[in-house]
Amino acid sequence: MGIFDGLGKKKEEKPRADFSNVQSGSSTTSAAPPAAAPVPNLEPTTGTSGSEQSYTVVAGDSLSKIAKRFYGDANKWPRIHEANRDQIKNPDLIHPGQKLRIPGA
Repeated sequence: MGIFDGLGKKKEEKPRADFSNVQSGSSTTSAAPPAAAPVPNLEPTTGTSGSEQSYTVVAGDSLSKIAKRFYGDANKWPRIHEANRDQIKNPDLIHPGQKLRIPGA
């Protein structure tokens, strides 16, 4: 069979999968619904400046995300790192459940 033997001939098409009856929703194979994401603690604490706040880290947080939330600027993460040097050795490694001090703006 040459490379041009099939030119001009229509190949038999395989029937395509029919997904018209697919519905959105949860999988029937999952064991249980996923747990709700923890809500961060945004309680103010009384510090020497009076404007210091406390924040409990949740999964997916980073210092830049926390800085964006409190200061409106992700690049201000070093302020949070400096205020929590006693418990944050590496600013890239924070853990859910850590309670951080957030200095006032």
